[in-house]
Amino acid sequence: MLVVLDTSVLVAAWRSRSGASHVLLERLLDGSFEIAVSVPLVLEYEAVLLRHLDAGRTRADVETFVDYLCSAGLQQNIFFLWRPFLRDPKDDMVAEVAVASQAEAVVTHNISDFAPIGQFGLRVLTPGQFLLQLPRR
Repeated sequence: MLVVLDTSVLVAAWRSRSGASHVLLERLLDGSFEIAVSVPLVLEYEAVLLRHLDAGRTRADVETFVDYLCSAGLQQNIFFLWRPFLRDPKDDMVAEVAVASQAEAVVTHNISDFAPIGQFGLRVLTPGQFLLQLPRR
């Protein structure tokens, strides 16, 4: 299953090891699903995570994490832009990757923000909803 992760999922996983977002990233590590990424989206991941550094995390930690996402992800080139589409322009880059890669879903904590992408045949799922769709380990 190919999905695109919204930055809200990465921030939640970064902040807590006990939530569905963190479990989702563990499942990415074991190959349970794949993610699609683009250069603009990866740059956004990095910028957002750098804004959420805490006492125990460093810039190097963010860079290592983002490098992992790049290595795990399928790079999707974006050949078209149809912005603005969603209310938040930063969400548009998530939607663009999802549509271009023919992903099955966008995984986010902001379900209502992504509702319009349903017209492209994409599902919008929370991390918990997405985990329920994965085969059990």
